[in-house]
This record gives sequence, structure tokens and C-alpha cells, in this order.
Amino acid sequence: MAEAENGQERTEQASGKKRSEARNKGQVARSKELSTVLVLLAGGGGFLFMGDDLVAGLMQAMRDGLVIDRASVFDPGAMPRLFGEAVVSALWNIMPLFVLLVIAAVAAPMAMGGWSFSLHPIQPDLKKMDPIKGIKRVFSWKGLVELLKALAKFCLVGGVGYLLLQAKLEGFLTLGEQPLEQGIASLGNDLIWIFFLLSSALIVVALVDVPFQLWDFARQQKMTRQEVKDEHKETDGNPEVKGKIRRAQLEMAQRRMMEAVPKADVVVTNPTHYAVALRYDQDKMGAPIVVALGADEVAGHIRRIALANDVPILSAPPLARALYFSTKLNDEIPAGLYLAVAQVLAYIFQLRNYSKEGGAEPKFNPDLPIPDELRRG
Repeated sequence: MAEAENGQERTEQASGKKRSEARNKGQVARSKELSTVLVLLAGGGGFLFMGDDLVAGLMQAMRDGLVIDRASVFDPGAMPRLFGEAVVSALWNIMPLFVLLVIAAVAAPMAMGGWSFSLHPIQPDLKKMDPIKGIKRVFSWKGLVELLKALAKFCLVGGVGYLLLQAKLEGFLTLGEQPLEQGIASLGNDLIWIFFLLSSALIVVALVDVPFQLWDFARQQKMTRQEVKDEHKETDGNPEVKGKIRRAQLEMAQRRMMEAVPKADVVVTNPTHYAVALRYDQDKMGAPIVVALGADEVAGHIRRIALANDVPILSAPPLARALYFSTKLNDEIPAGLYLAVAQVLAYIFQLRNYSKEGGAEPKFNPDLPIPDELRRG
């Protein structure tokens, strides 16, 4: 059962955000058994394939270091130089094995949790020094699992070691009958194989420990329902704050829209429920555009601004509804309404000329050609 926190059980899988934060803190699934097995197998395999060259190189370094000519014996600066040469020669001989062990040590953790570098685990934390929590960890179920793993390793290594000794016992007893150099070589070869086989026995422990560590890490990363809700609020934003932001954005958009009404050529109304302000510049625009639109209170506000700025207001309910439901702010009107809007604009331009020059007052024909697919209500 998942651990409880603040009375809530951790029942929800870790979110991507929590997994990312855990990785940044160096918290990833790791198996010490897998790392141990890979390093031991790499060492044993390296000795099996490179052991002869390694021993030969070290023996040659010892000969070079122990065979000193008479002039070097009486030279005070010769000893440090010879010692340095011996150290460099020894390091050069063991370098391939050292590189193999480093690769194994790096590959083991990357095989489970991938690459993760963080200084967070080594930062001072007084909670880690709490003796009460330390005792709880020792006697926890995880401590029991570690004890069972230690017993399993002891039994496996002990059992395999016993069988190998039984198989090699006769050969060990006959080593004394062999020449010294041959006996040492035979013993070294047997010991390397025994080491490699003992290390291979630990593969069984690693095969059990890797799935357990993956499961245990996923269990520790689980979240309570409240944590999931809090994270969603933090990620998506508090609904109240988002509501205030939306209202502020809406007010700003309406303010900009109302500022465009005085530049409109005409405001087409329902006459009370809808209002759409149109503007057309034949030199710059391909079709009239909607500079403001709204319903009810917003429509009333558009009409008041239009009246205050001498923008013509034309009552054409079918066209007003068609424009309101088929257009968006600052978009061109649909092609199906070109003819109807053209008649409206022609009437407005005639009305302006009448106001300036007089003559016969133009008449507006309310029967505008509006396609059936654009009609509303």
C-alpha cells in the first residue's frame, strides 16, 4: 500500500513535472547490485582476456626497476627517475583494465535511470542525520529487503564457491608437483575463472533487484490526489486568477474595439440586440472589414459611440444578424454578403453627398440580398 501523507494515500502515478524535478535532484532508479555485477564481470573478463599481457607487462616493469647499472647506483638523481619510470610503466599496463572498469561503472547506472548529474544529494541535510529516522530505515520493510538480498548473495556466492572448490580441489592438490612458474600460472588462471564464475552468480540477485528498484522508485514518486490538483493549479494557473486575466483581456479588447468605432463608415443594427460596425477603404482593402461588433449592452455602447461621433447607424436586422454570426473582429465580411453590404455602403455614400450638396434625399431599400445559409433568426 502506498505511503500516506497528510491522511491521503499516494495512489496517483507521478506526473511528468514531478519526474523531471526528481531527475534534476538526482533522484532516479538505481540498482547497486547491477552496478556491482557489471564491474565484477568486467574485471573478471578483463583479467581473462588481458591477464597474460598484464602480468607480462608488470613483470617486465619489475625487472626494469630492479636491474640497475653501477652508474645509477651512485647517482643521487637516478632513483627518483627510475621510480617514476616504473610507476608510468605499471600504469600504462593496467590502463586498459582500468578503462574497462570505468566504462562498466558508468554504464550500469545509465542502463537503468539514464544520465543524471546533480549536486543536490551531497548537499547538507540535517534530516539525514536524524537518528530516529535512521533507526526506522534500518527496521523498515526496505531494510528487510536489503537483509534478504545480503543473505541471498551469501548463499549464492557460498554455494557456487563450494562447488567450484570441490571441482578444482584435485587440481589444487597437484600444484606442488608442477614446476614453480607453471604452477603459479595454473593457479592464477584457476583463480581468475573462479572469480568470474562467482561474479556471474550475482546476476541472479541483479535480475531480481532491478525490477524491484524500478517498482520501488515508481512507488516513492506516486502522488496524492491533492498533490495532483495542486500541480494542475500551479501548471495551468489558478481558475480565479485566470478568470481575472480573461476579464481584463476582454475589457482591453473591447476598449480597443470601441476606439475603432469612430473610424467606421456605418453601424448596422438589429436595431437593439446586435450592432456591427463596418469600415471600407477601396484603396487599401479588398472587402469591408468588421471593426466592432456586439450584442445587447455592447451593441448599445457601440451605437452610443457612433452617435457621439456622427457615424451613420442603419437598421437592417437580417444583415445585422448575418454579419454578427458569420464574422469575427477585424475580419473581412464573407463573400456572400458582398452585394448586401455594397448596397448599404452605396446608400451611406449617397447620404453623405446629400448632406453636403443637397438634392433628392436617397432612399434605402431594406430588402437586401442575403443568402439563405447566412440568414439567422
